[in-house]
This record gives sequence, C-alpha cells and structure tokens, in this order.
Amino acid sequence: MASSSSSPRCLVRGSINIDEFFHLPHIVRPGETISSTRLTKRAGGKGANQAYAVARGGGAVDLDGAVGKDGIWVKEMLEGANVGVSKLKVLDEELTGRAIIQSSADGENSIVLHAGANYYLPSITTSPNLEEYTHLLLQNEVPLDSTLSYLMTAGELSSITTIFNPSPMLTPAQLRDFPWKHLRWLIVNEVELGDLLQAFNSSSPTAKSDVPEDEDLQARAKAGIQALHTNEYFSQNVGVICTLGSKGILYFQPSEGKEIGYLPAAKLVNPLKDTTGAGDCFAGYFTAGLMSGQKLEDVLKTCLTACAICVENEGAMESVPLQTAVLDRL
Repeated sequence: MASSSSSPRCLVRGSINIDEFFHLPHIVRPGETISSTRLTKRAGGKGANQAYAVARGGGAVDLDGAVGKDGIWVKEMLEGANVGVSKLKVLDEELTGRAIIQSSADGENSIVLHAGANYYLPSITTSPNLEEYTHLLLQNEVPLDSTLSYLMTAGELSSITTIFNPSPMLTPAQLRDFPWKHLRWLIVNEVELGDLLQAFNSSSPTAKSDVPEDEDLQARAKAGIQALHTNEYFSQNVGVICTLGSKGILYFQPSEGKEIGYLPAAKLVNPLKDTTGAGDCFAGYFTAGLMSGQKLEDVLKTCLTACAICVENEGAMESVPLQTAVLDRL
C-alpha cells in the first residue's frame, strides 16, 4: 500500500495517438466530399493528453501506454513536459494509434480513432504494481481488460484515488458489469450521463433535446446524477462531475451530502478556436487539483479556467495551458 506520507503521484493508464487534423469549413456530411484547407499532425490520445494536463496543472505523473517507432517523438515531447515515460513502451511491429480529426471553422470537431499500439497487451501474470501512486486516471481508449485490472488493483488500496473518464463510452453490458465500487470519481458529459442511465435501464432526463435552454439542460443533468446514485448498478460512493460544455459543470461529492453543485463555464478572453482538448484538459487539471489537496470547488474553478484557455488555442495536447497561465487568469 502506498504510504500516506508519500508525495502525491498519479499514474495514467491510457492511449497515445498521433492526431491528424483536417481543417474544414464544416464537418463532412454523409455522402459529401470536401477539401481540407490545411492538414496538421500533433501528439494526442486521451491518455497522453490527460497525463500532459496533469503535469501542466502541477501534478507529478507517469504515463503507462505504448507507441510504435513512428511515435518516438511523442514520447520525447511528453518527457519534455515532465510526464514520466519509464512505463511507456516503444513497439517495433506496431504503428502508433491515430486520430483522424475533422476540425471545422466554428471550432467543432469530429473524430475517428485507430487503436494501433494502444491495443498492445503485455503478458500480465500478476496485478499491476501501483504502490508508489496516490491517484490513478483512466479512460477508454485501451483494452477494457487492462483498464479493469488497474482499477480493481487500485480499488483494493484505500490510499489511491481513482478517476475514470469513460470516453469513448462503454457498451451497455460493460457499464452494467463495471466495478463501480472501486471508483472514486466519474467524469462524464451530459450525453455520456444519458448513455449510463439508459444502460442501467433508468429514465434518461439528459436524452431529451427538444428544450435547449440552459436551465433545462442543467435540470436534466441534475436529475440524471440523482437517478444515477439511486440505481442498483452504480455505487453511491462515487463522486460525479458532469460537464455541460459552454454551460459549465454539475458536480456531486457523496461525502459532502446530497447537494448537487453547479459552476458556470469560465468566460473566454479570446475567440473560440478548437474544443478538441477541452475534456482531457479538464480531467487532467481535475486530477492535479485533487493531488494538491485543494477544496473541491476551488479545484473545479481552476479546471474551468484551464478549459477556457484551452479552447482559445488549437490542438489537443498543445492547447493545455501551464498552471501559471491559469492562475494569472484566475
């Protein structure tokens, strides 16, 4: 078990991609062919993005994942940003994972993934060694068996705070079988929250889209969080963060009672450029904030400010701001 006196350190078990951005006037419609105005390649993958964000947010972090030889430059970039890469494998016979991203002029995006080296599975005869870590951050771009192995090992250690961002979303069967009792924090958006409720055969207030006003979106998401915590499949001890895009966030911490909190999105200082990295920026900064021991509301306000700066810049990993820039804007 990790020592309670040890310095906070996070392990991110997740994906590493090379993101290929096709810059377009709008997201391609079914049957349509259009030309991109520009093509750029950047480091990405939810695991790499979130590990990078933890480091930019001031947290000590290691990334456990894999790339092909074509991704050595991504490994070097992560190392240069103070992400620990001792657990990052370089595979001779695999290509680094890919994300094909349509990035439209209005800042929206559409993404197609190819797993590549992310689906490399080492021969594991024992549980992963997590004794040196205080926090574990997981997503869903690596094999689920691996994610579950790390989560359940961490869940047996009361000293490890586990955070899960289930994106891309698991299947309904996987969600029902998921070991929620081992999780401390769940980060979802309103669509993912609706998917969870539908998988649990519960009513999904977030699935309705006929009333777009901000207040109704907040009310539906709030009702969704309440329904989640009364469902037999879920654990009542899991804290939930529901991101609402430009509308802000809802948050629920079971240890603090039954009140669901709300915070508006931070105001943009510069024009919106790219929303690609916002979710990973939030997850990484949230984890770094937990590691720092701040109060939850202060952590979340920092996350929202970091996300505002993030969407004012292009890219995923490169758009995540340094902690000093976030604190200056706060």
